[in-house]
Amino acid sequence: MLEILNYIGGEMVTPASGEYFDNIEPATGEVYSLIPDSDERDVNLASDAAKAAFPAWSTTSPEERFAILMRLVSLIERDLEPLALAESKDNGKPVSLARSVDIPRAAANFRFYATAAMHLANESHETHGAGGVHAINYTLRQPIGVAGCISPWNLPLYLFTWKIAPAIAAGCTVVAKPSEVTPMTAYLLSKLCIEAGLPPGVLNIVHGTGPKVGSAIVAHKDIKAISFTGGTATGEEIARVAAPMFKKLSLELGGKNPNIIFADCNYDEMLATTVRSSFSNQGEICLCGSRIFVERPLYERFKQDFVERVSALKVGDPNSPATDVGAIVSKQHFEKILSYIDLAREEGGTILCGGKAVTAETQRHREEESGDITTVSQRLSVSAVRDLSGWFIEPTVIERLPHDCRTNQKEIFGPVVTIMPFDAEDEVLAYANSVRYGLAATLWTENLSRAHRISAKLESGIVWVNCWMLRDLRTPFGGVKDSGIGREGGFEALRFFTEEKNVCLRL
Repeated sequence: MLEILNYIGGEMVTPASGEYFDNIEPATGEVYSLIPDSDERDVNLASDAAKAAFPAWSTTSPEERFAILMRLVSLIERDLEPLALAESKDNGKPVSLARSVDIPRAAANFRFYATAAMHLANESHETHGAGGVHAINYTLRQPIGVAGCISPWNLPLYLFTWKIAPAIAAGCTVVAKPSEVTPMTAYLLSKLCIEAGLPPGVLNIVHGTGPKVGSAIVAHKDIKAISFTGGTATGEEIARVAAPMFKKLSLELGGKNPNIIFADCNYDEMLATTVRSSFSNQGEICLCGSRIFVERPLYERFKQDFVERVSALKVGDPNSPATDVGAIVSKQHFEKILSYIDLAREEGGTILCGGKAVTAETQRHREEESGDITTVSQRLSVSAVRDLSGWFIEPTVIERLPHDCRTNQKEIFGPVVTIMPFDAEDEVLAYANSVRYGLAATLWTENLSRAHRISAKLESGIVWVNCWMLRDLRTPFGGVKDSGIGREGGFEALRFFTEEKNVCLRL
């Protein structure tokens, strides 16, 4: 049984406690590795290593940092396949998704910030004061020190590197905690950092639970900034601890994103993209559109076509190239999603498709009843070798729910969407903005004026018009309301990991 190790001071080390807990593969429900049960002692060691490494790393030129980070990019690209397989096994997502999205994006994060750090510019101002005083005011941006980076389980390496890449590129050193639910690719990244020649202590990775490791990172006196992606409740607790310590905070939290579809949309493109934006990564992406609002003249056509497309999605073995929807990340999350589907029924919702846990037996029984028993291996792509007794849920579409019911207000974070019609712009804007969250929104219309008008009124940090997940790493990323504070991406992230200093030089 593989024992995952912490990465502290440039070395792979066991946890101070000597204790481990199980890492379970979502598709099979079986333990396949052991995770360090780290605690405050490990965080202290990591922080000490990061603090010791900071003076040298912070004065290393951006060009030298670029060279090291680009070696790491090459190693991630070299190991694309084993990293994708590890991500799929750890998270439950189709390996095809990890291969095409997660791992390439991890490499892109390092490449982007390695380059961007060489182009971060500072401001200067020529100042003329009373009495002929003449001065130059200029701004220095200096690395903040040791940064704490805490990432989630849904896009494990993708979002882990999204935090640590700008921190390291900016000249900070890092104490990082990957999710204890999906630690494997962060562990593999540790080995690649050693191979790339990243100086000891620049990046330190401590595995373990949120209450033990995450809390210790947030509360540590030498960690000057916290970048966190995860649930809103956890973000609230981080803010309570970190704010009195005057730490810089970047919190990317929950979402309950609207997908607004007008009748004048490009229908075929909208339909294909909406299936993807609803159920990619089992719906376990904070940017998925889980509330779909359709202009009434288009509603019945959309409902019929959407349900048909969703019903055809193949649920099953993440290793199979035929799989569209893989396993739910954990038993706990699996049970949470099913409880929300039950809640939707209690609130009067109609399940148009899905709504149940999926096993090979249930799928086979359904197709035998329909007289189509030849598609079992296609519909549920179960390997003859692997015992898929893990956690799978049918992609689920629900209608006839009011916009303000709990199902439409709470973040489910799974393969569950609701659909409802609307008649007017003001009406759908009220629906869209009615939740506590404001992370992302999707808008489908060919009317340019409407696109600008509604985009301006949506309470959302990101608005995609006639597309979804079309990302430019130069743009700011983050939400409003209870979806968090601060922005990641572009120069925003590099600025977050620096402190500004004004120097006024009288001439």
